[in-house]
Amino acid sequence: MASANDTRPRVLLLGTIEHAHSTWSSISSIADIITPSSTNRTAFIAESLAGAFDGCVVAYRSFDSFDVTGKVDDELVAALPPSLRFICHNGAGYDQVSIPACTARGLLVSNTPTAVDDATADTAVFLLLGALRNFAVGMASLRAGEWRGAAALPALGHDPQGKVLGILGMGGIGCNLARKAAMFGMRIRYHNRTRLEPGLERAIGVEYVNFDTLLAESDVLSLNLPLNPNTRHIISAPEFAKMKRGITVVNTARGAIIDEAALVDALDSGQVSSAGLDVYEEEPAVHPGLLSNPRVMLIPHMGTWTVETETKMEEWTISNVRMAIESGSLRSVVPEQR
Repeated sequence: MASANDTRPRVLLLGTIEHAHSTWSSISSIADIITPSSTNRTAFIAESLAGAFDGCVVAYRSFDSFDVTGKVDDELVAALPPSLRFICHNGAGYDQVSIPACTARGLLVSNTPTAVDDATADTAVFLLLGALRNFAVGMASLRAGEWRGAAALPALGHDPQGKVLGILGMGGIGCNLARKAAMFGMRIRYHNRTRLEPGLERAIGVEYVNFDTLLAESDVLSLNLPLNPNTRHIISAPEFAKMKRGITVVNTARGAIIDEAALVDALDSGQVSSAGLDVYEEEPAVHPGLLSNPRVMLIPHMGTWTVETETKMEEWTISNVRMAIESGSLRSVVPEQR
């Protein structure tokens, strides 16, 4: 427990620093770093209630810290020390953190926007091209020793040139993807909660359409929006029914944006011809109907899985920690709290 004589702020480290070690070590010159000894949620809550984290002003939180603390929900927030004012989350998506619970307690939360844009958009391009071209079928046949297929050749794929790419969610990743897809000759349409400024639309070369038009006229639909109560299962059976038959669906956002059971049905019926997925509803579990379908390109949540991007994310999060300590503010407060 922190004593009344302690003058240095304390930082609670939830998770580990994998890359930005020198940047993180600079934090120790302005604050004491506190690392939990607990290895599960029950023990973590007990450790916090016993006062082990008293005096901590800011928490650095990694995605993998979920394995110890679980979701940052009402129960966990209530157990955190009264001194805590900031939670700096390492990641663009922050659905593991209940923003309403944090806001009610007066906790400000930050994430890492833009740090993930290139890597995630690159992943979407990879999945988009692979799904359009039926590469997953050929790759599986080759590994099975069947060249392009012993019984039958894979169905011919499609070129991206001239196809309509519909982007649902036009934040930093969506804009980045639009620029890259345009280089393949795709026509870009988008739908977003807030429309971009006309000048930015022209600069990127995108056209705003309503949600139903996006579904009906896209040859490829890419999902690039955050997961929250309003976007969970935003794509389900009724939405698949509105899509152009034979559409390709790409998801690098969060798995629960799509109703996976409905996606499996749409793939089986041919309404969706192929899909490229990096994220899943119950990951690390994957719907068996997706695993068994050779027309689905699957990668295990590797959208930001590069040394450069992981380092950028850590450094961005650490900069939020430093700002919280030195100025009582954050570089990138999540939109709900701005």
